[in-house]
Amino acid sequence: MTSTAHSLTPAPSAAHRPTVLRRVLRVLAIVACLPYISLKVVWVAGGEIGIPAGSVLLEHRTMLAVANSLSVLADAAVIVLALLLTQAWGLRVRAWLLAFPMWAATGLLAPIMAGYPAQLAVALLTGDERAAAPSEPFLDDWVFAVVYGGFILQGLSLGTLFVLYARDRWGHVWHGRLGELAARTSGRGVRATALAGAVVALVPATVQLIWLSGSTTGLSARLAAERDSDFYVLGGVHLVFLAAAVVFTLFLVLRRPARLRVRPVLSLAWVSTGTMGCWGAYMSLVCLLPEPDPSKQVTALAQLSYAGQMITGFLLAACVAVYLRRRSAEA
Repeated sequence: MTSTAHSLTPAPSAAHRPTVLRRVLRVLAIVACLPYISLKVVWVAGGEIGIPAGSVLLEHRTMLAVANSLSVLADAAVIVLALLLTQAWGLRVRAWLLAFPMWAATGLLAPIMAGYPAQLAVALLTGDERAAAPSEPFLDDWVFAVVYGGFILQGLSLGTLFVLYARDRWGHVWHGRLGELAARTSGRGVRATALAGAVVALVPATVQLIWLSGSTTGLSARLAAERDSDFYVLGGVHLVFLAAAVVFTLFLVLRRPARLRVRPVLSLAWVSTGTMGCWGAYMSLVCLLPEPDPSKQVTALAQLSYAGQMITGFLLAACVAVYLRRRSAEA
């Protein structure tokens, strides 16, 4: 137990005196939060900037205010994380208190960072002018550009800061190759959990493949009528993250292929399990919101798919967490 405690206590490092790079990244992460937080505060206060007349958002003002208040708190957490990752006091924070919010942040931001540029590229290449645009207004186009652009900048800056911080504090957990890992980093229970996650993943994977094939099975009437290139791009992105979560967690647990380096495998397992777990949980919560319009109601198959993503993400993330704890104990 003593060795474990010492392995989690960092030696003096650059994180005590942030380098110019870390200070710049900290500023970028904080500045990137401001447009999103500002918009949300305006909406909570009753303003309608960026919300067109007749938007469905204006039909549920109380729910909009509550959701936006929670969003402000979530993005404010990014500012706290940016400070934590670049201050001496941040090195004294318990590992799990930092690891979980960073896992969630990377999981939520990763599909936006991958999906939004892909959507823009596909629209540019195909000349898609949103022919299947929503029948009801939602938000002005500039809002998506500002918000998603901010999210991408947050992800890049905060992610880089976390990598630098983790290298200083826990660099030993990703050294070496898979074949060099001790057998105890993944016992029988961990392997069984990873296999269970892989089996559960078949449900959302199958549903996504059905939708990507053009079928409307399991889609609400409104969504089936308004599908466009964005729908297919996002479906493809989530399917890739789902496959990555299963494949790279199994690589880590089985310690194969032996010659693969731990660092990329662990990094991809971390990000992809966060994407599945957090987005699956988010969409499952959205499904619980009342929807009086039958054409917009989420179908049982879609709800099953979101729940499958969530369960897959959390099961596989538990395997990654056990690996990190046991590898730290070896130091």
